[in-house]
Amino acid sequence: MWITRTSITQPVFATMVMLAIVVLGVFSYRLLPVEEMPDIDVPMVFITVAYPGASPEAIENEVLKPIEDVINTVDGVKDVYSTAREGLALMQVEFRLEVDIGDATQEVRDKVAQIRASMPREVEEPTISRANNDSNAEPVVNLVVYSTTRSLREVSTLVEQQIVKRLQNAYGVGNIVVGGAVERQVQIFLRPEQLQSYRVGVDQVIAAIQAANQDLPAGSISRGVQEQLVRVEGKIRDSRGFERIIVANQGGAPVYLHQVADVVDGEAEETSISRVDGLRSVSLEVFRVQQANLVQVGQGVEEAVQELSGRLPEDIKIRTLHSGAQFIEDSLDRVKITIIEGAALTVLIVFLFLHSWRSTVITGLTLPISVIATFIALYAFGFTLNFMTLMALSLCIGLLIDDAIVVRENIVRHADMGKDHRTAAL
Repeated sequence: MWITRTSITQPVFATMVMLAIVVLGVFSYRLLPVEEMPDIDVPMVFITVAYPGASPEAIENEVLKPIEDVINTVDGVKDVYSTAREGLALMQVEFRLEVDIGDATQEVRDKVAQIRASMPREVEEPTISRANNDSNAEPVVNLVVYSTTRSLREVSTLVEQQIVKRLQNAYGVGNIVVGGAVERQVQIFLRPEQLQSYRVGVDQVIAAIQAANQDLPAGSISRGVQEQLVRVEGKIRDSRGFERIIVANQGGAPVYLHQVADVVDGEAEETSISRVDGLRSVSLEVFRVQQANLVQVGQGVEEAVQELSGRLPEDIKIRTLHSGAQFIEDSLDRVKITIIEGAALTVLIVFLFLHSWRSTVITGLTLPISVIATFIALYAFGFTLNFMTLMALSLCIGLLIDDAIVVRENIVRHADMGKDHRTAAL
């Protein structure tokens, strides 16, 4: 009861405390991250190992069983699920809830690394990752880039060299998946008749191209106390440079690539197609890093898009098809409006039943002060503003206003019995 007595006997002190709580609450509210759902750590680790050409039986004996043996020694393992497919091994490791999944994931990586050398050489490097919640698995923003005057290859080049690099510098942006792009590819079509007439094998052509198209270190040059590294840039930039590659020597005369093959500066085979309003385009799916604020990531991407729109040629258009951050902001705003409407209706009902402006104002003040004070606890304990916390606030407002009405009505009852306000409140 000391809080009640102090508030009644020292109203100025109580008012200053409430104002301080409101200020701290507003400050905490501005720092709260905004999410769709709470960020949770799923106690699971996924291991993927590619073994090209291997049968499921070989994968089970040579990959899965050795990994299972070392995984079972990790503390906190609850269940291990393994699947052997043609050329692929999949493993799901479930831990107990009290286990720190970050430390467990690192320990799994260390255990797998210990037996990596004992696996067949054809086995690719294992991929070990933690389970993410759904909010991290979905792209934050879906963009599309297109042009009505330029070719898709030019648009793809701009996306790769400028747009993707700028988006990667935005806050919290992790992976960017590009779809529908056209990649440049120098294609070499061998002519079997010429290969046979010059007595040149396909392996000779491949070896000659690999040897001619690479950058190599060439040592260093020392000048007094200075030393400069020398590197021979052998990468062929122009497709016509491939035609002058010597693939063999026959009778003392060189055989050039253009004599046995056709060199075409073409495009790689398309594996995905993106269209917007019937036009070929390049799509971009922007994902965030693990702990990044989803709304801030969306805002950072939008700022980057606006900057790119003013810097790129006028015929290059960037459009936002979907923004998860904007959807969450709108959804949370609707929840906030619902809370405000519920609070306003509650205050109105209090006035209709008690017929007292004094009681209505006192009861109405308990809502914002208590809700704003809650933001201090949310920030202090690392919570975020999401659907769960806002739903909890909306439920608590009902309990809060119910208690406030009961207390205020009881004070009014004592006041009607002839007691002064201080005694009635006590």
